[in-house]
Amino acid sequence: MKQGSAHLCLKSIFMKLFGSLIIIVFSVSSCFVPAKKYQELVEKEKICAEELEAYKTTAMNFQASSKDFKSKYEVASKQLEKLIADSSSISRYHNILQAKYDKQVVINEALEATYGKLRTSGAADIAKLNADLEAKRIDLQKKEDDLIKMKQDLEVQQGKITKQREELAALNSMIEKQEAASRALKDKLTAALKNFQNKGLTVEERNGKIYVSLEAKLLFASGSTSVVAEGKTALIELAKVLQEEKNLEIIVEGHTDTDKMAGTKHPVNNWELSVLRATSVISIMTSNSEIDPKQLMAGGRSEFHPVDVNNKAKNRRIEIIISPNLDDLYQLISE
Repeated sequence: MKQGSAHLCLKSIFMKLFGSLIIIVFSVSSCFVPAKKYQELVEKEKICAEELEAYKTTAMNFQASSKDFKSKYEVASKQLEKLIADSSSISRYHNILQAKYDKQVVINEALEATYGKLRTSGAADIAKLNADLEAKRIDLQKKEDDLIKMKQDLEVQQGKITKQREELAALNSMIEKQEAASRALKDKLTAALKNFQNKGLTVEERNGKIYVSLEAKLLFASGSTSVVAEGKTALIELAKVLQEEKNLEIIVEGHTDTDKMAGTKHPVNNWELSVLRATSVISIMTSNSEIDPKQLMAGGRSEFHPVDVNNKAKNRRIEIIISPNLDDLYQLISE
């Protein structure tokens, strides 16, 4: 929970810094930025980039942890299968001992009957018969003790199997609920944004996360950080769906092509353009819905994460990455 609080704190600082950055950008959009203010802007952008990278590292750790949980689930399943096989083996051995015990009881009864017939046969015969009877009695007692111990071992093994099944069921239920929730959210987003899906918008589910990708042509004019009317409508529809989901972490990433920015006015490079576009998207989402700003994170990827090196238009995009909060699953695993 401390780590989650740290994330929230970083996100809050990051939002404030970018809010300041937007104000600065719009206030100087019609003139050159003095060298001192430009340097301050560069320093703030560097700090925000470092905080974003730390947050992304944490998100990747969450994804790795989710894979680790599934791996542990598979290992536990194999252990359960082995326990069941061992239990079956113990049961078979138990049945064999029971059969031997029953047979020994019959033999003992036959000896006792013979003893009754030979009681008058002489002291030597009686002594021998007594010795045989005692040996059989000892052997019978040993088999009975082994049988009792085997029953106890079987009960312990069955208890382990029951506990293992309960743990696996709880873990599997948690994973299934999260996967079902992710599929349901993807369906809701797809339905809400269906009017834009032939205009450069896609919704995909990958590695337990939902990726909403919007091509720049749907949101921005060339080189601009202001969202056009149609793009604003799509973002508002998206935000209205997400405002109902309180247990999500949402990253808004800006991406550009490799073309360099012309001129010296802000944004002066693709890094600034990608970050400012991401913050513009977040501003529209928070201003037109009840989505919790603590769930949001803005970042810029510039030109360095293309989806198609031969198609610049596809690379100019906004990606909204929606991840489930895994705190409940972590708690179950730690217990």
